[in-house]
Amino acid sequence: MLKIERKTLLYKTGVEYGDYTINHVLGCSHGCMYPCYAFLMNKKFGKVKDYKDWITPKIVSNAVDLLEKEIPKLRYKIKHVNMCFSTDPFMYRQEEVSKLSLQIIDILNSNGIPVEVLTKGVYPVELVGISKNDDNYFGISLVSYSEKFRERFEPGAAPVEKRLKSLEFLHRQGFKTWVSIEPYPTPNIIQQDIRELLSKISFVEKIVFGRWNYNSFVNFNFDSKEYYRRIADEVMNFGLKKNIKVIIKREVLL
Repeated sequence: MLKIERKTLLYKTGVEYGDYTINHVLGCSHGCMYPCYAFLMNKKFGKVKDYKDWITPKIVSNAVDLLEKEIPKLRYKIKHVNMCFSTDPFMYRQEEVSKLSLQIIDILNSNGIPVEVLTKGVYPVELVGISKNDDNYFGISLVSYSEKFRERFEPGAAPVEKRLKSLEFLHRQGFKTWVSIEPYPTPNIIQQDIRELLSKISFVEKIVFGRWNYNSFVNFNFDSKEYYRRIADEVMNFGLKKNIKVIIKREVLL
């Protein structure tokens, strides 16, 4: 795998449910076609040239050294570390990325810092022996139960069932789990029932819900505000019924 070096690693995020974050890889082989906000921003600021460059991930070779230098300065400011907002820490079929992510989780937990992880990949079973903090959260991104949707919009990501099974495995091991339902597609993109998707994730502790943004796939010939508020109500009611914490992203309610 290609490698790069960085000058800093840990930084405060502006994401509403985030705290500090870490991005120890540049790019993502999942190649999501929403398009991916992380890809758009990295292209805008010249960090990647194009889509092909983006889906050829580059690992941060000095990530561990940077982490060990930065933790003593930030330890008492950090509530948790999000992994990750600009890449995927358990990128599907990228063993080198997963290995580094496990090492980073081990270092953070050993310093009393919990992690909140999100992936479209598959969690390795080795995580069971490495995760040492009761406040760790492990999540998957899941906006549709359809494999046809996944093949079109998340071509390099893990199949939906594999994602779910790896998350259910962690749940059975006693880990806290969550799901990000973002970006949730409009009906012209795919006809689906949010209740079917919710029924598959009734075991989790937390759900984050957000709308589809950024491109012309969205059908603006209908009341998208009313649509997303209705879906958000379904998610909120499901959370109340199942005693699951629900976070509705701000743009859904605007």
